[in-house]
Amino acid sequence: MTQIGTTVLEPSWALVADEAATAGSAPGARGCPPGTRLVRDPSIVVEGDTIVEVREGHLVGNHRRLRGDGCLLLPGFISAHTHVASGSPTRGLIESGRSYLRPLELVEELDDSDLDTVTAWNLSELLRSGCTTQVEMSLSLRQAESYVRVARRYGVRGFPGPMLPGIARLAAIWFRADDAVLHDATPGTLAEIEAALAFARATGSDELIRPMIALHATDTHTPETLAAALAAAQELGTGLHTHLAQRDGEGDVTRRLWNTTPSGLLEQAGFGAGAPLFCAHLTHADIAAEAPVLRRLGATYATCPCANGAGGQSQPWPELLAAGVRTALGIDTHTNDYAEQIKLAVIKGRDRHDLLAGTSPVPLARPSVADAVAAATSNPADGLGRSDLGRIRAGARADLTMIDVAAPLAGAGAAPPEPLHNLLYASGNAVRTVMTAGRLQVYLGEVVVDDMVKLRRRSATVHEGIWGRLAAEGWFAG
Repeated sequence: MTQIGTTVLEPSWALVADEAATAGSAPGARGCPPGTRLVRDPSIVVEGDTIVEVREGHLVGNHRRLRGDGCLLLPGFISAHTHVASGSPTRGLIESGRSYLRPLELVEELDDSDLDTVTAWNLSELLRSGCTTQVEMSLSLRQAESYVRVARRYGVRGFPGPMLPGIARLAAIWFRADDAVLHDATPGTLAEIEAALAFARATGSDELIRPMIALHATDTHTPETLAAALAAAQELGTGLHTHLAQRDGEGDVTRRLWNTTPSGLLEQAGFGAGAPLFCAHLTHADIAAEAPVLRRLGATYATCPCANGAGGQSQPWPELLAAGVRTALGIDTHTNDYAEQIKLAVIKGRDRHDLLAGTSPVPLARPSVADAVAAATSNPADGLGRSDLGRIRAGARADLTMIDVAAPLAGAGAAPPEPLHNLLYASGNAVRTVMTAGRLQVYLGEVVVDDMVKLRRRSATVHEGIWGRLAAEGWFAG
């Protein structure tokens, strides 16, 4: 099922844009993100790739209708940080405590067909959980090319770029014992940046796929490579995407080598000058030092509740919220259940707030569901400079996700009175309908842009091959 004439979505609730509304300012707006309100029993009219009308009540006429009794309609979720092909190959393995670099290296050794199978399995999961858009840091140029092939087939919206340096060179640079390794790696990293730019030029920029420049982290780059990356990003005009303060010691490296913090190094390089900047994690950041810089850079911070596996790491979302930095949600990798990340972001963010309140050297904000929904929709859209994404209003792109908040385990059978709160009980299994640019991709809870039975068989074969190689190498015995 694809774009066919006019489509009318008829959920029980929709979170729609209302420029005059702020959270709690009017009946129905209580608990909503600023600039939105909840509408009961609306009709959302889609023509082609665009929402053309949002109205309260039933629309008369002979149109294709997508009903959603008990459902909440939201803008399509935007993951502000993904490594798509790395999700399923590391899932259940990273939790063992072993380094997951070896499974990732084996993914890179797959032929194009098997790599596309891995990419397709993960992208189908993201769609199934309501994620229509990814700011994608593929771990290599080959994986970025695979992402584009599958994303175009599925009709998802993506901002892809190969990680620089890529997975084949990363470990030697990142885990170096001598900083001479970093400087010696500069020519190779410059070559990778040029290859990434060539990939972006060859891919082109259209309505759905717009390549970006994606940097691994500040401790694997030098001012020379950052300058080259910035020049490439300025040519493309789509921005930059990086990890930031993701591991203990990154700040020590930038201070030792460049006498500044990780975000300070980006500022020194000229980042943020009129181009989108997305940064993920900040797990080991000095927030008092980093937050003012990130505000000046106009950065979008992606908190990833399941970074480093299902247990995840505690990330400073409450601090960045309080500091006024634009925040977003990212899948990162391992999981692909975006709907569940909304719940986990709130739960883990509140836990962090409550544990650190009274002892934190910087202010904290206790995250709300409204904060998480904004971080999943309008905030990353604004970070991308796309006011036509991340909101439900006439003229916006028809990227939409419908979640059954009345379903078992999420609701009580009927449309709830405050449906945003029911997202705290929902997961990807409650997602019923997903479309990107008006193309229907999930219908009645099933992915319809691929044969999922055949994809599951292909995925099983590829992943069993990876596990077999790991077993033969003694990885599981480590």
